[in-house]
Amino acid sequence: MADARSPNSRKPRQERDTEVRTKQWQPASLLPTPDPEDGYTFRWVRKSMLGIDDPSNFSRKVREGWETCRIEDHAEMKLSVSAEAAASGLIEVGGLILCKMPTEMVEQRDAYYQKHGQAQMDSVDNSFMKENDPRMPLFRDRDSRVTFGRGSK
Repeated sequence: MADARSPNSRKPRQERDTEVRTKQWQPASLLPTPDPEDGYTFRWVRKSMLGIDDPSNFSRKVREGWETCRIEDHAEMKLSVSAEAAASGLIEVGGLILCKMPTEMVEQRDAYYQKHGQAQMDSVDNSFMKENDPRMPLFRDRDSRVTFGRGSK
């Protein structure tokens, strides 16, 4: 009688490695994803919303350092862009324009906003703790004690 763990009852390693799992269906992304580019981070920036232009938002993002991506630099995006958007040379989908920024600058930007947010939280905490009075503390440290033997005194 052959043991269930015997080498003859198992598939060889090469045969198991070549088995392919079936791909699971998932809904399409609303915005196409550009091919990654070393040293750059991509982001969709709003140019218009509900057909109304928003030039202040777009110009603010450009001043922050976001550069528009050109359609000729990203051939994989040509099918996702309308004819009039392609004529402008930009990659625009639904009022959003694809932009990129060096990853180093994105990390600096994230650190700036993280520091700014932490400063705001510290300010709120300090303002709240100014109201603290030792006679009626806002926070009370809860210390629990476990005693063995004689019980409580």
